[in-house]
Amino acid sequence: MKPLVLIPLAALLAHGGEADALRIDSAIRERHMPYSTVMDPWLKEPGSTEITGYTRCGDSAIWTGHYLAAEAYRYAVTRSPEARANVMEALNGIRKLVDVTGADVLARCAVPVDSPWASGIISEESIHGIRYGVVDGITYAWAGDTSRDQYSGVFFGLTATWNLIPETEVQGWVSTLATRMLNRLQQDNWLVRMPEGEITTTFIVRPDQQLSLLKLGRRCNPNRFESSYKTMANLSAQTVIIPIALECQDPYDSYSKFNLDHINLYNLLTSGDNWFVRRSYVNAFDILRKTTGDHQNAFFDIVDNAVNGHDAVRDQRIRDNLRALLHREGVTGWVDLRSEYPACDGSGDHTCEVIPVSDRVPTDFLWQRSPFQLYGGVYPNIESSGLDYILPYWMARYYGVIGPADE
Repeated sequence: MKPLVLIPLAALLAHGGEADALRIDSAIRERHMPYSTVMDPWLKEPGSTEITGYTRCGDSAIWTGHYLAAEAYRYAVTRSPEARANVMEALNGIRKLVDVTGADVLARCAVPVDSPWASGIISEESIHGIRYGVVDGITYAWAGDTSRDQYSGVFFGLTATWNLIPETEVQGWVSTLATRMLNRLQQDNWLVRMPEGEITTTFIVRPDQQLSLLKLGRRCNPNRFESSYKTMANLSAQTVIIPIALECQDPYDSYSKFNLDHINLYNLLTSGDNWFVRRSYVNAFDILRKTTGDHQNAFFDIVDNAVNGHDAVRDQRIRDNLRALLHREGVTGWVDLRSEYPACDGSGDHTCEVIPVSDRVPTDFLWQRSPFQLYGGVYPNIESSGLDYILPYWMARYYGVIGPADE
């Protein structure tokens, strides 16, 4: 098979605003979703246009969920047939990740065994355990060891889609997928169990995440999940603040936890509850925002807008940081900022001041990486998707923070 030749992401970034969001949208579909779920291509060499493989398959579920949310917001803003097609493609990708396990458990990723990229993906993801399943008559290799992160990302995308696209076909897909995964999780007492019985993680210690998933179930399949959600919410809503408060004690370590907190609280706070339950969720969100509100994080800030409405200072910060992100133009490679920012707290790996978006260490999804990180990066021949631009951009468009002509 001839190598796939495509334009690098950096060449797609022009002047900002809708034109660039649409270019990135197109690039993700053409280059980052070879099997209906999001992953990133290896280029032959830095700056090359030749794709030689794919990587980051192990986080395909979480980023497909984020992509689904982005395209749901895009469709809500533009009513574009292309955006709706992207929503359906992402839903189909999630369906494959559930079908392939044969047990309604979510896989991290799946790749056809006859794919030219299969051997590289299987080798990279072998740490998660490779299994095999059949979807639509095609044999796939799939990665297990599924984490709560993957479920949270998928349910974030499903919740945004349910919120924004009140169409029978779309909501039918959301309801079916959410019901299948929730039925299995409840059957296994909130353990994530692989088909042969191996337990990879548990939601038992995270009432916030259980409620986040159940709330979508309650909305899309009330006959099955309303009682479960109401019972747990009335008994456990006040405990949602506990894991959030504990995580906020350390703003530097495992920063991706804050991305999960924001998307799960988005699920809980963008639809109604009784005053007692909602107040418990709001209290947890307030603590989270006291920790992350000054982190120059456009995604977290637009989630805050979705929950709390407009704030002039925060909304200007969203615009500024999205512009700064776009101007990074797909920066990759190793970055060492220790000569520019002082280390703190006896550690050489982070500073105590928030590093501007323009200078931050490159990664897959910028908003889930610490704004205090002093060094790190990714291989310069991995092409990041630009999902960290289009998701907050289309959300900002929907909530009126950015207009169609804004740059």
